Amino acid sequence: MSSEEGAVQRSHLVALAIDYFKKEGFKVNSESVMLEGNSGVLRHFDLIVQKGRMEQGVWVRDWNRTIGVNVIINLDTASEDVGLSSPIMIGEKFSDHAKSYSNRRKITLLTRQKIGSFR
Repeated sequence: MSSEEGAVQRSHLVALAIDYFKKEGFKVNSESVMLEGNSGVLRHFDLIVQKGRMEQGVWVRDWNRTIGVNVIINLDTASEDVGLSSPIMIGEKFSDHAKSYSNRRKITLLTRQKIGSFR
């Protein structure tokens, strides 16, 4: 698959995510945003969504493999660094360790199937 095909496929998943969040009552504040954290490191988020007063960072990973706990920890660290609570990860599938960590840290994991069923 060429990088162009990957970009088209990824933007399709981001578009699905945007539709899903809007139908769930979220406001989509930004797309593909870089925020500087308290650590001074620039943090990238695919989306920033808001419901009520709570803003959440979203990462979309369109990978044909299981997302491991290390990726979830990176999302958690990035969100905490920029002051966003309860981040959201969208992917194909998640490891048991990733699910366990997410439950403890209040991170929402959404699969492509879940967000795709809202279309």
